[in-house]
Amino acid sequence: MHSEKEKPTCPFCDGKNVELYSSFGTAQLVRQYYCQNCKTVFESIRWSGNASPVKTQGIQTVGVVGSGTMGSGIAQTFLQSGLSVTLYDIEDEILERNSRNIITNIEKMKVKGKITPEQAESANRNLKVSAKLTDLSCLDLIIEAVPEIKSLKIELFKKLDAVSDPETVLATNTSSFSVTEFAANLNHPQRMIGIHFFNPAPLMPLIEIVKSQLTDQTTIDRTRDLFLQIKKRPVICKDTPGFIVNRIARSFYNESLRIVDEGLATHEKVDRIMKKAGGFKMGPFELQDLIGIDINYNTTQSLFDNFQNESRFKPHYLQKEMILANRLGRKTGKGFYKYE
Repeated sequence: MHSEKEKPTCPFCDGKNVELYSSFGTAQLVRQYYCQNCKTVFESIRWSGNASPVKTQGIQTVGVVGSGTMGSGIAQTFLQSGLSVTLYDIEDEILERNSRNIITNIEKMKVKGKITPEQAESANRNLKVSAKLTDLSCLDLIIEAVPEIKSLKIELFKKLDAVSDPETVLATNTSSFSVTEFAANLNHPQRMIGIHFFNPAPLMPLIEIVKSQLTDQTTIDRTRDLFLQIKKRPVICKDTPGFIVNRIARSFYNESLRIVDEGLATHEKVDRIMKKAGGFKMGPFELQDLIGIDINYNTTQSLFDNFQNESRFKPHYLQKEMILANRLGRKTGKGFYKYE
């Protein structure tokens, strides 16, 4: 038994008033300490095989701005969990192509037994698409997944602030920019939060919930409860450059690039070693191709800028050359590897 002094903090919200909890239905969560609030959320979840979880009372309708790889993955994540999703992009043709990909991926999940036929049918029914921002006006949550360009995101949130209900949670999927800076441009900054997914979003359980200097506790609670309800693993963190994972990951990518550049090993060998010996599901070069070499480079550049040009975050010129050659990874058919 832990003494009060020895008790750990809650792994989801850093709360200190924790107690032992052992009835959440996955092996990873058996007999751990959680705060009372997270424990209450766990007790509201009822799983039966692959059945859909009970929806959170706070957030049931979601808008996703940007239908690219990450935006489509985020939309699919919510759809598979029984929520209604409106997917926005600037052109109908883009929306048609990417929404079709989402439906195809959901069908594959059904065939593999990852979701039930009922879940797949519900997901198909609950997906809406639109090229009008005003169609997002009455949703509980709107999350952006547009390119990692600060000015683009700031302008987008100004528009979303104007068209959405003041109670709507506005979220950014940024991997490196300041959430506080985005919030400061809003009329209702308390509802702004960071929700950082990892690629591929439907499969990766970790979610970084980033609280800005202006985010209120209600927004934090609603967001955390949503992801606990859909069986993700939210971690609340401060608004610092790169947050937690991307700050750590810069060394993973940068050192791998240096090893290849110095001729110590090929990118294929580095990936193979990291998977075979390190236990990683994907090597650093496979991951760069999946994420997008341009996105990875821009994230590193952002950390380099925000940490006053610390050498450990300096982007590698090899990535820059690949961007100039339009070898961006899977999305262009060629990166460190070739794709059909």
